[in-house]
Amino acid sequence: MAAVEASLPPLFDKIEELSSDFVARLSKAVSIPSVSADFTLRPKVVEMSKFLEKELKALGATVELRELGKQEGADIDLPPIVLARYGTDPNKRNILVYGHYDVQPALVEDGWNTDPFKLIEKDGKLYGRGSTDDKGPVIGWINAIEAHQKAGVEFPVNLVMCFEGMEEYGSDGLDDLIRAEKDKFFKGVDATCICDNYWLGTTHPALTYGIRGCSYYALTISGPAADLHSGVFGGMVSEPLIDLTHMLSKLVSPQGKILIPGVMDLVAPLTAEEDEIYDKIKYSMQDLYDATGSKTNLYETKKESLMARWRYPTLSLHGIEGAFSAPGAKTVIPAKVVGKFSLRTVPDITPRALDELVFKYINDCWAELGSKNKMEITLLHDGMWWLSSPKHWNFEAAKKATKAVWNVEPDLTREGGSIPVTLTFEEELKRNVLLLPMGRGDDGAHSINEKLDLVNYINGIKTLSAYLHYASVEPTA
Repeated sequence: MAAVEASLPPLFDKIEELSSDFVARLSKAVSIPSVSADFTLRPKVVEMSKFLEKELKALGATVELRELGKQEGADIDLPPIVLARYGTDPNKRNILVYGHYDVQPALVEDGWNTDPFKLIEKDGKLYGRGSTDDKGPVIGWINAIEAHQKAGVEFPVNLVMCFEGMEEYGSDGLDDLIRAEKDKFFKGVDATCICDNYWLGTTHPALTYGIRGCSYYALTISGPAADLHSGVFGGMVSEPLIDLTHMLSKLVSPQGKILIPGVMDLVAPLTAEEDEIYDKIKYSMQDLYDATGSKTNLYETKKESLMARWRYPTLSLHGIEGAFSAPGAKTVIPAKVVGKFSLRTVPDITPRALDELVFKYINDCWAELGSKNKMEITLLHDGMWWLSSPKHWNFEAAKKATKAVWNVEPDLTREGGSIPVTLTFEEELKRNVLLLPMGRGDDGAHSINEKLDLVNYINGIKTLSAYLHYASVEPTA
């Protein structure tokens, strides 16, 4: 451990010295609009994979762009998964790190103050799509390698890297690759670190040991053979959009209560040990107000709010496909509409048990409505919740690294979002998985004006580096 403590100061100094170079590298990454959901931009996703390949090879890593074939249901190639290794010393631990290089769509007209694909530094913040989700952290691992080389500090582990380009569009092909490579490329991995989430608030670092799952559904209602004029047919036919809004209103109350019978009965009971955790978390209602830019909270206390985010299921409505949504007034009766909603799941809800409850309730509500339109409820995708042990040596290494950089003990948190690959890595490789966030709770991932605070980016590189050093010596017992 003393050797680790001696290695960190010169390494941290070198990271500070190279900070402008590291910002420039992130700027290049952000400038590539690698939006996986937009097929017209799929070549840019591939370009981003080649950018990572070039950067890693320049630092001496071995890199393979693993092709995955065609996307299911579409005549378009999936972007490759970047598989890379830095170091092959049999006497060192093998640490697997995962991230994604694709991003959410972003347009200036969405409400961005700047070009989303041009990294802008302002008031100590780095604005740009992907800055925090997830290009900043992915580039952070590359920066860590360079910092070690230029500081003359021995890299403490063998770094195994898996960076995908479809995370924002369902991670097609990733699970299959992990299963196929668990005894090949991923053989010998000792622990996994994922840097694709955020601090709970804006002032205190965190480590994450649990995430909710997600089951996403489509409720389709169709009637007329084509869109109709409301002035001609309004009042004469059963309108799909009216039926849909009625059905969606049956799913969740304005206070957030899930109205589908039986869902809450599946939830694991709250233990006294878990209940105590919430009192220690450094989070306030003001953090929630700041993160949302409003005081639209459903609960009045920190504990209730965190429990709603972490350990209880929620149901959200996401949109209606097929309905008129452009500016102006168009008097159309849509012939077919699709309502999209999801449930975030927690221990002990299993996807199939949830599906059974959802489908039965939807069909019962439809029968009660008595409409002559047609209804179909389908599952679009699902992902299981994940819960790990924060007492594992992998977490202990991250705790020490966080303390070394931020001078505070990190909060141990669960997360409301979903990262399905977390569970896949843990189940297939049989190794502990750690979520080590770089960004803050107000970074605005998936939203307009996404940002990463400069101090979080630079200190994040330090934390990733220190974590690798502590992970190399942390006892397993």
